[in-house]
Parts: sequence; C-alpha cells; structure tokens
Amino acid sequence: MGKRPIDVGLIITTVEDRDRDWILSWPEIKELVVLGESVGFDSVWIPDHLIHEPEGVERYGIWEAWSLISALAAVTSRIRIGPHVLCTGWRNPAMIAKMADTVDEISNGRLILALGAGWHEPEYRAFGFPFDHRIGRFAESLEIIAPLLKTGSVTFEGEFSSAVDCELRPRGPRPDGPPIMIGTIAGTPLGGWLGIERGGNRVLDLVARYADLWNCPIVNDPSLIPGIREMIDTACIRNDRDPKSLPRTNGVAFNLPGWESTPGNPNVRERRLAMGAREGDPAELAELLLA
Repeated sequence: MGKRPIDVGLIITTVEDRDRDWILSWPEIKELVVLGESVGFDSVWIPDHLIHEPEGVERYGIWEAWSLISALAAVTSRIRIGPHVLCTGWRNPAMIAKMADTVDEISNGRLILALGAGWHEPEYRAFGFPFDHRIGRFAESLEIIAPLLKTGSVTFEGEFSSAVDCELRPRGPRPDGPPIMIGTIAGTPLGGWLGIERGGNRVLDLVARYADLWNCPIVNDPSLIPGIREMIDTACIRNDRDPKSLPRTNGVAFNLPGWESTPGNPNVRERRLAMGAREGDPAELAELLLA
C-alpha cells in the first residue's frame, strides 16, 4: 500500500471487438502498461480466456494471458503483475506453480497469482478441456499449487489431478512464492449477469482456506460491497480464519471521456455498459473508487 488510501490497478483489454476487426497489438499493450507504470498505477492485470462466444454473438478471440504476463514482467520494473484471473481448468496445477515461480523471478517478486475455476463453457469445448466438476477440479488444483508455492514440494493424488513427490527447484525470489489471489463471481451481480450462481459457498470456502487475497471481479455499485464483504467474512469464520487477515480487491468498469476516438471502443463500451460500467470524468470516478 502506498500513500493513497487504496491501491489502483489497470485491467488491460486484450480481446477483439465484436466486429473482429480490432485488437490491441503487443507493442500497444507494452506501451500502455509501461505508461501505466510511469504514471503511478500499482498493478496491471491481464484477462485469461481462450475465446469468447456469448449466446447470439459470433465468436471472437483474445490473446493468451500467461505469454503476455511473462513478456510484461521483463519490460517493467515496479508495477505488480497478474492474471485476472488464471483459469486452472486448462493448465496442469503443478505447472502453474512452476510457471508462477519463474515469472516471479523474471519480475523480481512482482507477480500476484490470481486463480479461478473458469466459467465460459465454449472455450473449454473448443480447446478440448473438460468442463465437468469445475469446482472440484479447482479445489484439487489449489491442493497442489498452494503447498508447492508455500513450501516448495507436494505429493497429492486426487480424482482429477496429481503431483507425486513434486518439487519446485530452483525457487524464485520469495521463499513462500508469489501470493495467491482467488477470484469469485458466484453470488455477485456479475455472477447473475453471466448466469453463474452454482458453487458459491464452495468457492468462498476455498478462498478462506487458500487465498492470500480475494478478488471480486466487477462490482460498479458501492452499495453492494457490504453484502459481498459479508459473504466472504462468513466464509472465513466458517473456516476458522480471521476475516481481517484476508485483503480484498474489487474490479470497477469505467468509460472515460474520449472513448469515441479509440479504435474498437464503441463495441467495448456496449459490453461494459451491459455490466453496469460507470461513465464520468477522472474526478468523478476517483470519488467512486473511494466510496
């Protein structure tokens, strides 16, 4: 935490617009992130998807998140970096821990490993990954990732994942590895918007057991925050954890003045407004962040 009362990060749009004729290039992504670091943002986040195929909309694509995160780790020096959030459903959990420790080395200890169970079935189907038992698979992934990063070794054999006599060598710059953030949307407005309401308490229990930080991806109405905090507080108490020991993060969608001049933004704006994105000048949006 710096001098500001809160840390503020950037989520970078790495997805095609719905006309599939615009997407940020790597040089543009790098320029945007380096600029964000130079003006004082605390963190930068890269969405993790493979495709987007909303009902009634033609499929559109997105850059692969971990490749971008690795590259950004090498071209920045201060800003914290993480996925928003990394889906364990299409990556081997022991390899996730190995990849995370390596990127933490590249970044000199600036990675935040944000993890989630995933939710968008079309991308699982298109790339050949199983969508069944999504929360159970996520739970087993955490049983491998967390001890590997915290202690450097693990043996676990589950129904969906296993790692036998697995060890992280060499280790990155932090003895306990990068912090684990878990993102949840079930039971939130975004969960309802996406039609994801199952597994809420199960995932919140996993947050209480394994997370160093918790993320609620998009909540644009400050009046909803107390109820969401109560859900995670209850999960912590249910799992014998002090709720005050769990830092919380929240995503907010903004449309700033001048969006009309940015390629692709009319379609991006439409999607963001559907999620309740706020519009206003920087001072108005700063007040929203502090609410």
